[in-house]
Amino acid sequence: MIRSDQRPLYLQVIDRVKEDIDKGVYVTGERLPSEFQLSKKLGVSRATLREALRMLEDENVIVRRHGVGTFINAKPLFSSGIEELFSVTDMIKRGKKKPGTNFLSTSIDRASEDDQRRFLDEQLKDLTVIERVRTADGEPVVYCLDKVPSNHLPDAINQEEQSIFVQLEQSGTSIAYAMTQIEPIGFHERVSEILNCEPETALLVLKQMHYNEQDQPVLYSINYFRADKFKFHVLRKRVF
Repeated sequence: MIRSDQRPLYLQVIDRVKEDIDKGVYVTGERLPSEFQLSKKLGVSRATLREALRMLEDENVIVRRHGVGTFINAKPLFSSGIEELFSVTDMIKRGKKKPGTNFLSTSIDRASEDDQRRFLDEQLKDLTVIERVRTADGEPVVYCLDKVPSNHLPDAINQEEQSIFVQLEQSGTSIAYAMTQIEPIGFHERVSEILNCEPETALLVLKQMHYNEQDQPVLYSINYFRADKFKFHVLRKRVF
């Protein structure tokens, strides 16, 4: 069956494994058969199978646990173009999950020189710093650290309203766009534990400065997303 078309065998193996996952032959968290068993079942060499598994791992379809085996990864909770700006609350809702928030801390900190440069304001004195864990159906999926000039959030943080975007809008500040830096990282000593990550679960770190319609920086966020729950892509167009 695996040799029924003319494409390279490893591509056929990739499609077959994905098809089996879609059909429920393999379910999230299930361990795949051994390389010997799977290569025999598919009728391909172990070298071909290893190449297919390597690419499936790169796509986060599977995860390999050293000395334990190869397991089916959970499908991303949210997948979208990074050029689209959503609050974390909206991302979770779009994944058809119920968003929740665990507030870890809220404080008013003195702005450093780096903060003043970041917010393009030499007179900036105080920042409201909010540390939270965002949940989807009760499962921790994103660690958020937000910094806002205190004049943009004059009232106390409303722990009932989960979206910082909405709280800013209620205070008269609307987010128009953001500049984003993306960094994939491995295990983080503190954040990975907070998000209940397995040692092999990677994190996607989005560092974002958000601007209002007057091009003023109003919110700086560092968000750690579980890479097994969130997937981002970028639409790139060829320039002639």
